Amino acid sequence: MTSHYFSEHPDTASNARTLEVTIRGRDYSVTVDDGVFSGGGLDKGTAVLLRKVPEPELEPGDIAVDLGCGWGPITLALAAEAPQIIAVDVNERARELTRMNLEANGLHGEVLAPDEALERLGEKSIRLLWSNPPIRIGKAALHELLTTWLGRLSDDGEAYLVVQKNLGADSLASWLVNEGYQCEKIGSSKGFRVLYVRR
Repeated sequence: MTSHYFSEHPDTASNARTLEVTIRGRDYSVTVDDGVFSGGGLDKGTAVLLRKVPEPELEPGDIAVDLGCGWGPITLALAAEAPQIIAVDVNERARELTRMNLEANGLHGEVLAPDEALERLGEKSIRLLWSNPPIRIGKAALHELLTTWLGRLSDDGEAYLVVQKNLGADSLASWLVNEGYQCEKIGSSKGFRVLYVRR
């Protein structure tokens, strides 16, 4: 079976290359690769999310999470603006790229597999979560993923998700409300919706 960007060990041949990208007004030199989500550069959905989310208002000790970090564009943005960042991805190649890109740009954050990240969190809560979630893993798996991570939000925690409209943004918003979350659309562009989620 061909691996996907949400495979733990992608079997796609590596084709690493360096790009210059601008994220939230800052310039970065990054390494991207095949076998990870949007391996050719900054994808439209993540770009929309990063344009629409407000600057984090976090205190020392507050934890921010990039759920599904890929090669790290959201991680880089959070690491530049948040005191403590955990980047999470099931894909080992994605995690290695994110580590490389943090280091190459003088930024700091922990980059962990999902189980490692949950263990690292322990009893701590997440104050802020940004994600371009892996819609293509299927509805049941997506719901399980979001239930796990949104369930770790602090009482005043906030999550921002970007979802393509034709891949179920509105139905996902309805599901979140039915699960007891407050959910509102705070922006849309290029066929994507940005959802703001609170407990």
